[in-house]
Amino acid sequence: MPNLIARVEQARLKWNAGDLPGYLSLYDDSIRLHGYAAEPMSKAVVEGFYRQIWAAFGSPPPLVFHETMCDRDLYACRFTMTGTHRGTFMGVPPTGRPASLPGLTMIRFSGERAVERWSSADFLGLMIQIGAIPPPPT
Repeated sequence: MPNLIARVEQARLKWNAGDLPGYLSLYDDSIRLHGYAAEPMSKAVVEGFYRQIWAAFGSPPPLVFHETMCDRDLYACRFTMTGTHRGTFMGVPPTGRPASLPGLTMIRFSGERAVERWSSADFLGLMIQIGAIPPPPT
């Protein structure tokens, strides 16, 4: 198995450079991404989702990977995406507020390409940060 940490880091650098097709080249055409919708997302749906994020939070919103680890064909990391809410996101008009989206992801590879991905990110916290919903009472 190739060095998965290096492969994924190379893709992250493409994301941060504004090269979405380069980032998506990490994914096999059969990729299924779990965790952001009720059903697993295909590569085309994932691309549309990322384009919506880029339009709302910067093109691209910076992505940082924190701890990373691999086990055979699996790569996992904790990540943070940051940006300023400058475009409509999930029906919420731009607020100009800064936002940070932390999350965890695990990617399964087959050869050189990612074929399945599971992610969990704090979209509730993101929606609170941009003012879409009120924060919990203190």
